[in-house]
Amino acid sequence: MDMITIQGGMQLNGEVATSGAKNAALPILFSALLAEGQHEFTNVPKLRDIYSTKELLESLNCEVKFENNTFKVNVKRPEKLQAHYDYVRKMRASILCLGPLLSKYHEAEVSLPGGCAIGTRPINIHLDSLKEMGAQIEVKAGYVHAKAPGGLKGARILFEVATVGGTENIMMAAVFAQGETVIENAAKEPEIVDMANYLIKMGAKIEGAGTSIIRVQGVNELKPATHDIIPDRIEAGTLLIAGAITGGDVTVTRCVPDHLEALILKLRESGFKIETSDSSIRVLPQSVWKGVDITTTPHPGFATDLQAQFMALMVEAEGTSVITESVFENRFMHVQELVRLNADITPKTRVAVVRGKKGGLLAAPVMATDLRASACLILAGLVAQGETKVKRIYHLDRGYENLELKLASLGAKVQRLKEE
Repeated sequence: MDMITIQGGMQLNGEVATSGAKNAALPILFSALLAEGQHEFTNVPKLRDIYSTKELLESLNCEVKFENNTFKVNVKRPEKLQAHYDYVRKMRASILCLGPLLSKYHEAEVSLPGGCAIGTRPINIHLDSLKEMGAQIEVKAGYVHAKAPGGLKGARILFEVATVGGTENIMMAAVFAQGETVIENAAKEPEIVDMANYLIKMGAKIEGAGTSIIRVQGVNELKPATHDIIPDRIEAGTLLIAGAITGGDVTVTRCVPDHLEALILKLRESGFKIETSDSSIRVLPQSVWKGVDITTTPHPGFATDLQAQFMALMVEAEGTSVITESVFENRFMHVQELVRLNADITPKTRVAVVRGKKGGLLAAPVMATDLRASACLILAGLVAQGETKVKRIYHLDRGYENLELKLASLGAKVQRLKEE
C-alpha cells in the first residue's frame, strides 16, 4: 500500500492546472447508458473511481477505451441488466446506473453501494422518487430490484432534502418517462448542470438545471454525443488552500472561479488577497491570517468536500474558528489525525472548535480516513515541522489526479512511497 511523505516548511509558488471533475464525470459516464452507440468524453481524470466506472460499464456490455484523459464508450444493450456487487461496492456513485437502466430498459438490478465512510447517505430518496414515477422496487439480498413494465411516468418529485445523487438519478430516469417530471428542491451543484448539458446534447428536454426546480419532458430517443467535462472545483479549492497555508503565490488555472465563490469569500475574510479571471484563481502571499467560522451547506454554500482542507488552514490561523458540518454526520474523522500533528481542536457531534496557532504543527505519522481527509492531512504536512507520513492514501486516488506531482511542481517536498 502507498503512503505520501511531506517535508514541511516549503513555500509553494507558481501555476498549476485543475483536472476534470470526478463528481461531474461519474454521472455523465453513466448517462451514456441512455443512448446506444459511440460516446466520447474529454478532460476525464485518471482516478480509481473512473476506472471502477469503466469496469462497471464493461460489465454492462459496453466497449470502453480510456487513454490521455479521453473516455470513449460504445454502448450496447446489456446482456444482463445487473450492476453486480463486485463493481458497485467500490464506490457510491455506482447507484447512478439505476436511473438510466430503469428508464431505457424498464428493469434494473443494482447492488447497494459503497464508498467513503463519511455518513449514511441513504438512497431511499432515489427509490421513493422512482416509485412516484411508477417503478416497482424491492430491496433484497443486498440488491435493488426495480421494474417499470409500462415504462416510467412523469411525476412531481419533491425532495425532502436536496440531494446531488438523487437529482442526477431522477433526471436520467425522467428523460424517457411519459410526460413531464418536475424535480423540486433539486440540488444546484455545477456537476448537475454539466450532466444536464450532456443530456440536452443527446436530445433530452431539460430546463432549470442549477436552480431548485428542474423540469424534464420525456422523449422517445437519445443519440450519443461528445462532451468536455468541467474542471474539478474541489481540486481547485484544495490547490488554492495549499498555496494559502504555505504563504505562497499560487495561481490555479483551468478552473471556474464562480464555482468557488463561498471559498473565495472565506479566504478573503481570513485575510488573503485573491485575484480571479475567467478561468483562474490566484492567492497572493500572506504571512498571517485570522480564524473565521464556516458552515457547510449545499451549493452555492461552502462545500462539505472542502471542509477538511479549510480546517487545516484554520489550524495555522491566528485566533479561534468554529467549523460546522451540516451535510454529513461523520465528517470530522480527520480531526484526531490533525491532533496527532499538534493541532488544538475540540470536536463535537457536528461542530469543531479550532484554536489556531501559526507554526504550531509538528510532523507525525497519520492515517487517511476518507478522500478529503487525505488532502487535509497532506496540506497540514506542508507546514508541519519535520516529515509527515500520510498512510492509507488509496482514498486520495479516488478523487485527486496526481495531487503529489502537482504540489511538487509548485515546490513542495512530497513523494509517494510504498508503506514500510
